Amino acid sequence: MSREQLIDHAVTTALEVVENVGPDQLGAPTPCADFDVRALLNHLLFWGPSLNAAARKEAVPPPAAAETDVDLTAGDWAAELSALLRDRAAAWGEPSAWTGTTSVGSPQQMPAELIGSMVLGETVVHTWDLARATGQAPAWDRELLEHIHADLLGSAQMGRDMGLYGPEVPVPADAPLIDRIVGLTGRTP
Repeated sequence: MSREQLIDHAVTTALEVVENVGPDQLGAPTPCADFDVRALLNHLLFWGPSLNAAARKEAVPPPAAAETDVDLTAGDWAAELSALLRDRAAAWGEPSAWTGTTSVGSPQQMPAELIGSMVLGETVVHTWDLARATGQAPAWDRELLEHIHADLLGSAQMGRDMGLYGPEVPVPADAPLIDRIVGLTGRTP
């Protein structure tokens, strides 16, 4: 399966999870220590436009509000997040998204393939966070999880060095792939 197909699979699962988050679950804790469901949704809505624009090699103006200032009571946040996710699948579904260099929220250019892999991993890991917090048990395509796991084996330390991941949580080698993935990002499966 190509990377372009992998992002589509990741987004399909993310959409299913988002559609099943209830308004009474916004205060629930997530496996990501810094976020409850509301804060995680704010994070996804805040960074979504930048992650999608990176695929198109477009600059996104810095948001006027801080990440924590996204208002989940204004409008339909689920529809907005679903639209961002569908746009992510379309943007990163183009082969050109994975070539050359691009950036996310800063002028620093990085290989588009590296950014795309980060976007793919973030989509799955934050979907897992949201699913765990809201009592959902999504299923991912094995090839998608194998790709993300292989990528994280090589890049998780960089993520920890950047403060994006916590310390690795030991997970048995025979644990499900999603558990090994989230363990690499500092989450306890």
